[in-house]
Amino acid sequence: MKLERKNAPTIVALILIFAVTQIYLGLAFAAAPSVTTARVIPQQISGILTTQGNKAITVNGASATTGATILNGAVIETPDGLTATISIPGHGVLTIAANSRLTITLDQSGGIQVNLSQGCAVLHTSKGTSGEIDNAQGVIGKSDPAKDGTIDTCPTKVASAAASGGGLSTGAKVAIAAAAIGGGVGLAFALRGSNPSTSTP
Repeated sequence: MKLERKNAPTIVALILIFAVTQIYLGLAFAAAPSVTTARVIPQQISGILTTQGNKAITVNGASATTGATILNGAVIETPDGLTATISIPGHGVLTIAANSRLTITLDQSGGIQVNLSQGCAVLHTSKGTSGEIDNAQGVIGKSDPAKDGTIDTCPTKVASAAASGGGLSTGAKVAIAAAAIGGGVGLAFALRGSNPSTSTP
């Protein structure tokens, strides 16, 4: 009987130590961040601007030249006689005619949407990227993400770029597409050297 009384404090101490240890471990696990709930921030898609002759255009109301980064939702305006190209690495290239105004939306899933409020543009999309150009009247064209695509909203006339008011020849339009893929180099020459069409658009 005396032996049991003598060991009682030891037993109680062991029980208390065990209880405190369990509480501490529970709090430690509760404070640990959950791996499954960690937030992953997707990388923002952006484009690189190239302007004709490295002259300034307007992006979001500010002056911008070759090398400027174009982010999602950018409002782009080109002045008279000046074209621009936006290269979106891995996704496509947008060529903007002179005297144009548009908003470009770059979807995190890889889509490119262009809303034209003035002028025209040509959008080349890479396989895996969906493209769309629309205006106040609705959708002008869409590209199929299953393959490379082109949406040309200037099929008969880039009057603002040519400054002559006429349409472009087929050869000039091919040169414009080639210049867009190549980052805009030679686009001014293609427009300047084209013969205006006498046909009515």
